[in-house]
Amino acid sequence: MENKIPSVLIVMGSTSDLSVMEKAAEFLNEMKIPFEIHVLSAHRTPDEAANLSRNAAQRGAKIIIAGAGGAAHLPGVLAAFTTLPVIGVPVKSSNSIDGWDSILSILQMPSGIPVATMALDGAKNAAIFATQILATSDKELQKKLIEFKNSSAKKVLEAANEIAKINKFQYKIN
Repeated sequence: MENKIPSVLIVMGSTSDLSVMEKAAEFLNEMKIPFEIHVLSAHRTPDEAANLSRNAAQRGAKIIIAGAGGAAHLPGVLAAFTTLPVIGVPVKSSNSIDGWDSILSILQMPSGIPVATMALDGAKNAAIFATQILATSDKELQKKLIEFKNSSAKKVLEAANEIAKINKFQYKIN
């Protein structure tokens, strides 16, 4: 790959978030979107997190996907230092209150510091949303998204056809 400019930065608060956040990396990789992955903490490495966010646009990044568990301040901290769209992924972590603390920490941002909030552990949706944003000015990426969505629809219809074949229930009428 010759493009050394990341379109998307994936940032997580801890390596324990990688099992969730790698879903974003997998989708971006599938779409051939250049990205970087970083581990930075809003609490333990605040200067480094601020610097990454502050310099992201100058480096060519277009979007930041930030995942965090527990108090989940990372997406908001990154959003405070950039004009780029920030997509937050609440992560259900070992110190989480069933994920609700992470969801609410990312969702309840103050006016002027928006963060788009995905579902709990929704890193793949974050990558799809980032791709949709990038595709607003990229026809090739739009085509890839259309193919992806058509493929997803085809899988659902195939599953529906398989379910329709089930005939072991006396009162099933479809």
